[in-house]
Amino acid sequence: MLDLDKPQIISLFEFNAAVQCILEAYIASVQGNVQTGEVVHLAFPDENGDCHVKSGYITGTASYVIKIASGFYDNPAKGLPSSNGMMLAFSATTGETLAILRDEGWLTDMRTAIGGALATRALSRANATEVLIIGAGIQAQLQAICLAQLMPDRSFNFNIWARNASAAQVLKTDLNAKGHNAITVSDLDLAISQADIIITTTNSTKPLFADGLVRKGCHVTAIGADCPGKQELPTKLVTTASLLVCDMASQSLNHGEFQNACRSHASLKVTELGHILSGEKIGRMSDQDITIVDLTGIAAQDIAITQAIIDAADCEKT
Repeated sequence: MLDLDKPQIISLFEFNAAVQCILEAYIASVQGNVQTGEVVHLAFPDENGDCHVKSGYITGTASYVIKIASGFYDNPAKGLPSSNGMMLAFSATTGETLAILRDEGWLTDMRTAIGGALATRALSRANATEVLIIGAGIQAQLQAICLAQLMPDRSFNFNIWARNASAAQVLKTDLNAKGHNAITVSDLDLAISQADIIITTTNSTKPLFADGLVRKGCHVTAIGADCPGKQELPTKLVTTASLLVCDMASQSLNHGEFQNACRSHASLKVTELGHILSGEKIGRMSDQDITIVDLTGIAAQDIAITQAIIDAADCEKT
């Protein structure tokens, strides 16, 4: 049985392999080849935290996976990471424990960022370069890094806004040190009106900005709303967008970014990301479209990235 800690997992991680397996996982999900259990959500409002337990199996893979991931959003002020958790893999043939991946939430953060980058690549305009990242935590950092790595031919300008201005400065410095072009912005409304791509990465429970600011042709990747009560985007923006895409409709409409719009518009039409990535359905129709993707995180991503680490460890042994 594999029992790996975070440094060991990071040493085995290969970005391109992870991208491919996560892309295939999204497609498998819409093709009906994924069994997924109900998401378990635990809320800790007094500590500004929550925990998710997700589980599932992709037909034909060697293991089924149970993932435990938590986010305690005041942790950085305590000198602790906001994310934590682990992945547990069991044989889909015998039920034996195959692996305990003590990733401390790193694999969840990385698969979330890769999912966001895949969605942004699929739905943004071909000439989109001005990226506004709202938030300054680990997911904000990884969204920028993964997007740039996934699209190395595109010269992105990363504009960072966060409620914590000092955290935004730290993120800017970190991204620039890694070779990215990043600045902080103080006027959120102006930054929204100028953005080609907006990526929201907060744990907000109310819209971060007013309706009517997002310009035509903009793409929005909403990451933060992953449980009941969270919301980052104005509801009217969602209900009037040209195209709404999500990772899994049952999650998105129930506890994702689209939950509030769904309550006010019961017939809200959404397309699952796997259909776009497979080419089965068309995404952006024109450079004037406003497109929004709502990513709640699906078990198929966890299964795929866990299996990728197990496979890498097996290859290393041989």
